Formats: sequence, C-alpha cells, structure tokens
Amino acid sequence: MTVTSIQALQEDHFARWKNREAIAESLIPVIGKLYRERNVIVQVFSRTLVNRSVIQMLKVHRRVRMIAGELSVVDTAPFIEALAAMTDIAACKVDLGKIAIDYKNSDKSLTVSDFLRQQLSTVIGNGNCAGQPTDVVLYGFGRIGRMLARLIIEQAGNGQGLRLRAIVVRKTQEGDLAKRASLLRRDSIHGSFEGTIAVDEENEAIIANGNFIKVIYASKPEDVDYTQYGINNAILIDNTGKLKDEEGLGRHLTCAGVARVILTAPAKGSIKNVVYGVNSKDILDSDKIISAASCTTNAITPMLKVLNDKFNIVSGHVETVHSFTNDQNLIDNYHKADRRGRSAVLNMVITETGAAKAVAKALPELQGKLTGNSVRVPTPNVSLAILNLTFADNVSRDALNEYVRDIALHSNLQGQIEYTSSTEVVSTDFIGSRSAGIFDAQATIVNGNHACVYVWYDNEMGYSCQVQRIAEQMAGIKYVTVPAEQLTA
Repeated sequence: MTVTSIQALQEDHFARWKNREAIAESLIPVIGKLYRERNVIVQVFSRTLVNRSVIQMLKVHRRVRMIAGELSVVDTAPFIEALAAMTDIAACKVDLGKIAIDYKNSDKSLTVSDFLRQQLSTVIGNGNCAGQPTDVVLYGFGRIGRMLARLIIEQAGNGQGLRLRAIVVRKTQEGDLAKRASLLRRDSIHGSFEGTIAVDEENEAIIANGNFIKVIYASKPEDVDYTQYGINNAILIDNTGKLKDEEGLGRHLTCAGVARVILTAPAKGSIKNVVYGVNSKDILDSDKIISAASCTTNAITPMLKVLNDKFNIVSGHVETVHSFTNDQNLIDNYHKADRRGRSAVLNMVITETGAAKAVAKALPELQGKLTGNSVRVPTPNVSLAILNLTFADNVSRDALNEYVRDIALHSNLQGQIEYTSSTEVVSTDFIGSRSAGIFDAQATIVNGNHACVYVWYDNEMGYSCQVQRIAEQMAGIKYVTVPAEQLTA
C-alpha cells in the first residue's frame, strides 16, 4: 500500500467520522423535543438516545454491529426526522435501530416515511398512554437510593412519569444536607451526576436538574406527614433494608400522603417478591406493599425463566461471584455473620445467598430445583452469576446462545436480558448497565444436557432499574414499544 493510498484512507475515515458527529449533533434537539413535548422515547436496540451526548449516540449505534449488523446515525437519521414530522403518534418507545435494520433488509419499495408509518400503525392516533405524574419518596439514601434518585431525575424531563419529591434520612450532623448532595453529585463507581445540583439550606432541599427534592429528617416512618410537603398518593421506596415484613413496612402506610410501598430487598412473610418482567404481572392494584427482591434474584430469574421455557431445567446450582457490599468490614473486625467480619478489600469471602430459593417465589416451577451460594470478592461493583444447569434433553452450545440472543433482541425481556459475544469483556465493562443481567455467550459451556451459563450484572444500577420499572408499573406508566416485543412463554 502506497503512502498516497494510506493518506486517502486516513482522510476518508476521518471525514466519515466528522459527518456522523455532525448528524448526531443535529439529532440531539430533535430527539429531546420528541421526548419533552410528545413523550416519545427514541431507542436503538433497547438503548435510549434521550439525553445522550454525540459520542454516546455514536457508541450506541456502533454496539449494534456485534448483535445485528452494521448501523450508524446515517441509517437512523432519516427515520428520526420522519418521526419528528409525524403529528399523530401517541406516547411510546420507538426502537429506530431495529426499524432501520429491517428497512435495510427490505426491498425498499416504500419510502422511509411510509415504512415508518407502517411500523407505527399501533400507536398512531391512540392518545397519550404513559400515565400521569406520580410522587415518589425515597426512604433512605444509600447506594440504591442514590441510583434511584439519578434514574428518576433523568426521566423527569417531560413532566410526566415518576417525580422524586422527597428523601427521608436521619440527621447525622451539621452540614448533613451538603453531604447528601455531594454524595449524589459525585460517585466513585458511576461517575459524576449528569446535570446540576444545588442545595437550598433554608428549605432543606436538594435542587437537581430543576427538581425540588425535600430532605425530610425523621427517626421513624410514622413521624412524617407527607401532605405537609405537598406530597400525595406517593410511592415510597424503602431502601434501608431495616424493615422487611408487612408489619414493619406497613408503618409507612400510616403516614398521610403515602399510597404504596416498594422494598428494595427480599421480603419476609406474605409480601410478593417481584422480579420485573417475570412475575410483575402479578402486581395488583390492591397490593400496597411489594418487594423488588434482591439484585442477584433479578439477575438470574429472567435467564432461568427463558432457559426453563425452552430446555426444561431439571436441577441446577447458582454460584454468585459478588462484589463486596457496605455490610462487610473494610478491615478485620467483629461481625455478627460468619466470615463477613474479615476484610472485604483483601479477601474472597464465602457466604450464603438466598437468591436461588428466592427464584421460586417468582418462578414456582423451579421450586426445589436450585441450590445456591456466594463468594464476595474485592471489587466495588458488578457481579457474576454462574448457572450450572441440567436440562431434560441434550442441547448444543450454538442453539443455546442463539436462543438467548433472540430473546435479548426481540422479546419482552429485552430490558432484563442483555447479550454479549465479546471475547474481551470483564466486570468493569458492565458498570452502568441497565439490564438485570448480561448473558456472556463466549463463556457458555455445554456438555450433553449439562450447561454452564455466565450472567454479569451491575448489582447497583441494573437492580435500581428493575426497581424503577416496578414503580412505573405501580404508577400506571406504560409505554407501547415499537416494534412490538415477542412474548416469552
């Protein structure tokens, strides 16, 4: 290859990059307007383009090549522009990545506009179906509380959906409010808050991206009258982990202004443990208290469901390689639990997990078929579930991987199950993942009717997204998704 040809290639690649940057820049206000004014969320293979930077948009498009073929903003831009020109579309989530790929594979007998209108036939002229604003209170403001705050604030741009109105904490010292705001603003794992945060000392509030969030100081649930702060019919999300049964969590319901309660931990007694996407249909309007189970239960249950639907699980063992948590000690010290008193940052720590048994609460058909254990490791976030499964019949590795890939791309569990086939991924690559779990196709091992399946999960962000989805369902917020998702069994 000559110097001249190399220079030509350099100029060509850079010119195409600049062109894609320019297209992405022009699309940002269009996507934002669709969301804020018409409640239409633009996605590319289930990943939103709302509030994304130019580089983030280009990376979302680039990711598609690993799962569905080449796609760039050059392909999706005409569809975004055609979508913006439509005046009769209802609130919905539109996956223009999938639509653009389908169009590329079609005979192109239709124009982009006509093809898009055909795809959107179910949401044309159907009115706004995304629901009305619902007040949310975060009871506790630890790791999960702050992740939920970020997520709820992020989706507040259109004025509908969930509205974070207050957080409830114990006052620890002078300057408490500024410290709470600082922890929301900066995070060692998930990075800086996307937006602006200010502190209103006089009114004891945090102002995040224009959202006035009252900070309420209280020692007991029943001490708060939320209506005094203009909060009514709120969903309260208890992320303290202190109250886990109906009697304890029911104390929140004695407070004026609270209508329903979500627990971000496995519940005791008769409270429903819900894994969104698996048994979330079991949530009734009459249910006042719901548990969102655990991060591990949320990571493995959707995967176990689809594998059981297809291959019939006879038995299995779940081993979770879990990042250390705040419950463990930094250095050796007394702890009421076995082994957890030893230094979390220096040791791998074997500990029990109830996740395998908890799966049966969402999937009764797996009752008694699974065992489980956990190893805590010296990483601050992202965990790995190893599913050792025995099926009723033999299965091939390729068939199993292709089945899960199809589920991750097209089913109603695509928000819960993500798929990767990269040979180079490691745990930090999944920090910030919004899926309940990520199936690692390269790691799959199959021997006859035995399979070993690896599922990564961000045990903070991925789980928080599952909690948010439950809250949206309880609030009556439902977006029609286009193209329509395939229903799993």
